Amino acid sequence: MTDRFVTVSLDKRGVHCTAKLLDDRAPVTCAAVWEALPLGSDVYHAKYARNEIYALFPAFAAEEPPLENPTVTPIPGDLCYFTFSDTELGTASYGYDEKATAGRRTVVDLALFYERNNLLINGDMGWIPGIVWGSIVDGLDRMADACQDLWRAGAIGETLSFRRA
Repeated sequence: MTDRFVTVSLDKRGVHCTAKLLDDRAPVTCAAVWEALPLGSDVYHAKYARNEIYALFPAFAAEEPPLENPTVTPIPGDLCYFTFSDTELGTASYGYDEKATAGRRTVVDLALFYERNNLLINGDMGWIPGIVWGSIVDGLDRMADACQDLWRAGAIGETLSFRRA
């Protein structure tokens, strides 16, 4: 199979990076994401995992991917796929507005990890393994700077987008 790439962008900040899909390690997840592109939604900075930004989407796969190529310790440049139920994310402690989960029984979280020392454990649910479906191959340094700005300056009005490269 020919290598496939996606562009990951923080649209308002005008910053992007390029990731290679890990078709050999997470073929079902890569196929689901690829077919759903382009995707974009409000960006959030993680509270628990540390150096992570992510966006929430309605389920887009005909069937949710199995837990292929899992990790609980993502490294810089990892793109991860998570699935949650609406009730798992529906508590006020997470801080999502109603449109983030309203009417969605299944919520997909597409995340980018931009620095080291991440640990996918949540005080409410315990370990949260993610599917590593992509790896940043260009522009991680610029994206990491923008992610730090997002953490410090805020995420309101910013969109995280994924497009075929």
